[in-house]
Amino acid sequence: MSLTRDDIRAIYDLPFPELIRRAMEVHRAHHDPLQVQLCQLENIKSGRCPEDCAYCAQSAHHDVEIEEYGLEQVEEVHDAARRARESGATRLCMGAAWRGPRNRKEFETVLEMVRRVRGEGLEACVTLGMLTSEQAQELAEAGLTAYNHNLDTSPEHYAKIIHTHTFEDRLETIGHVRAAGISLCCGGIVGMGETREDRIGLLHALVSLDPPPESVPINRLVPIPGTPLADAEPLDPIELVRCIATARILMPLSRVRLSAGRQGMTRELQALCFVAGANSIFTGDRLLTTPNPGEGDQGLLASLGLRGETEQEAAEERARLGMR
Repeated sequence: MSLTRDDIRAIYDLPFPELIRRAMEVHRAHHDPLQVQLCQLENIKSGRCPEDCAYCAQSAHHDVEIEEYGLEQVEEVHDAARRARESGATRLCMGAAWRGPRNRKEFETVLEMVRRVRGEGLEACVTLGMLTSEQAQELAEAGLTAYNHNLDTSPEHYAKIIHTHTFEDRLETIGHVRAAGISLCCGGIVGMGETREDRIGLLHALVSLDPPPESVPINRLVPIPGTPLADAEPLDPIELVRCIATARILMPLSRVRLSAGRQGMTRELQALCFVAGANSIFTGDRLLTTPNPGEGDQGLLASLGLRGETEQEAAEERARLGMR
């Protein structure tokens, strides 16, 4: 089904109670509304990225004090996978601050990391920047479950956020990932000075992918001193919920992940996001370079009567969606 921006705007602009009602109905029709996938994120290579993404502390273009280190060892990531599984996570996501894999030895190390994570019974997701078709195929052969490559914002707003590559460059890597048979984790960031029309444009770009991403992370900007967006005006929380509810309606089969920015959200706002259709979160104390609620998540989920997805349920979901 081909949707226009007008179609999406008509959903996004619904009276809030009606929007939430529709999102809840779609969520219940396709998912267990009490189940949340728990994921953990491992920063496998930190800092000195040649890209100039305005939101990112790891860019070499920005003056931000962060811990910088080269690619982690395979055993370090294997240990992280074991800890993630013990904490109830069913997916380990690994991020490297690269424009794309350029060193063959390092890429082979990442392939072994993927094998180890899958060997622990977890889904494995990586974000390594831009890929060639050959690299995507090798990741598929290693057993990669998903590749994260966010569109970040609308095509029109993109050049205001990133100058070192284009929106079309992102789409090219997504094409390589899809051609290799890897599922797609692809979403965006809200609160980067974009308009409501830009948020609608992002959602239109996501739902226009064929097929839409199996995982859709919706990130709320965490302003970081030293980055160009350090003084960005905070986004109206209701706009965040509108994004999540609209994403749920547009992409009913996808996991909609309430991602970065939760540390700055109230429990009530997070609860409303779950009601609107979010059914996946990152657990742990940090997301790459920004804080995350950590141990508080179990208390939050328990207070809402929600529970983490089990390994068996994760496997059943992969089978249902034809994922690895």
